[in-house]
Formats: sequence, structure tokens, C-alpha cells
Amino acid sequence: MKRGKSKSDTKSAKLSVNKKPTPKGGRKSGKAAKDPNKPKRPASAFFVFMEEFREQYKKDHPKNKSVAAVGKAGGDKWKSLSEAEKRPFVDRAEKRKAEYEKNMKAYNKRQAEGPKEDDVESEKSLSEVNDDDDEDEEGSGEEDDDE
Repeated sequence: MKRGKSKSDTKSAKLSVNKKPTPKGGRKSGKAAKDPNKPKRPASAFFVFMEEFREQYKKDHPKNKSVAAVGKAGGDKWKSLSEAEKRPFVDRAEKRKAEYEKNMKAYNKRQAEGPKEDDVESEKSLSEVNDDDDEDEEGSGEEDDDE
């Protein structure tokens, strides 16, 4: 006999989804925070081409507001270019990559040295320390209502 799924079977299947609750703040705990001082990765030859292509496309098609249309046209144009026509963009991308690698070496060197003593901050800022002192004083009047 063939047995089809009943409504109760489908409900239990839907209820069995195992979602892990995210901690408050909406961030996943396993992911490290990004360092704002870390150098950005360089653009590929295609993205170097697109920087120039976008400006030209906007001049030729001023009424077009679609990002997808610009990307599609740019991709088609890139595919139609020969290796010789792509060469200037590849060269610029390689220059950016060399600069990025130089910046990353300097960044990694700074990270290996560790933070300077001036940059190290305590866990509590000065204002938080002062706030804790104010709460501990007996003359605050907030907890004296029991008498």
C-alpha cells in the first residue's frame, strides 16, 4: 500500500528544523571582528575595467538607473575584448596587487609587534570607573528608602 503524507506528518517535518539561536546583537559568535586598519584586497582586472566602463556607460546612457544593466553590458564588453585590449587593465591590477602585498607585509609586521603601550586601553573607560565610584558612595540617597 502506498501511503501519502498527512497534514500532521508535514507539520512535524516543518517543526523539526534545527535553527541555532543567534546571540543578542545579531552577530555570529564564531566570526572574528574585522580590523578596520587591515588593507583592502586589490580589484581584479575586470573590476579595474568596470571602474572605467561605468563612467563611460553613464555618459552614453544618462537615463539608465539599473545597476544590473551596467553590469551585464560591462561583462559582455569584457568578454568581447582581446588579450591585447585587456592588457592595460591587467597591468593596473598587478600594480594594485603589488602595492597591496607591500601594505599587507607592513600590516602583518605591525600586528606581530603587538599594540603599543599608548594604544592599550583598560577594560573600563575612565567615565565607567567614575560611575562605579558614585554608586558605592553612601550618601547617594537611592537605597536609604528602607529606613
